[in-house]
Amino acid sequence: MAFRPLHDRVVVRRVDSEAKTAGGIIIPDTAKEKPQEGEIIAVGTGARKDSGELIPLDVKAGDRVLFGKWSGTEVKIDGEDLLIMKESDIMGVIA
Repeated sequence: MAFRPLHDRVVVRRVDSEAKTAGGIIIPDTAKEKPQEGEIIAVGTGARKDSGELIPLDVKAGDRVLFGKWSGTEVKIDGEDLLIMKESDIMGVIA
């Protein structure tokens, strides 16, 4: 990918959710919600304090993360649907 986010922004690829419930019921595509889990593809350099000091990001490329339902901006890069969001929109990293 030839895209690098700036400052404290990250690029996330959504991870597909299961098509079945725990009870075995198959969920049709029209009833599915967009997944709130994704994999970080690229990260920016970090935010800057007022003094100019760089604050590095806590996440890195390859991390699986959870984010808010309405977080980020949807973009298409190299034919792939991705999200660009601030690091503060990420709720946590899945270990």
